[in-house]
Amino acid sequence: MINVLVLSQHSPFDDMHIRDALDMTLIFAAIEQNISWLFTGPAVLALKKGQHTDPLGLKNYFKSIKTLEIYDVENIYVCEKSLVDFNLAKSDLLINVNVLDFAAQSKLIATQHQVVNL
Repeated sequence: MINVLVLSQHSPFDDMHIRDALDMTLIFAAIEQNISWLFTGPAVLALKKGQHTDPLGLKNYFKSIKTLEIYDVENIYVCEKSLVDFNLAKSDLLINVNVLDFAAQSKLIATQHQVVNL
């Protein structure tokens, strides 16, 4: 089993970066890899409760993020500074996450066999 980190740094409404990251995470989980997902920068907005994509004409994939635990994806991380930058708390998020400072993020990245930056 290899350690794979999916790193999301883009807004949830910027192309399909978050949707692609979700798909990638579920694929690695399906083949039983040790998958982690780190949200930094505006990507943390993908985890915010109460998102509505209908006015934008986009498919609402935010509900799919809640299914990660069904696929045993438990290693979901969020950048501490990004939460502060977007005035969010853990209680504002759709799912349970681990909040990491920069040092912890660097350590997480260093322990991975593969990092997929989407």
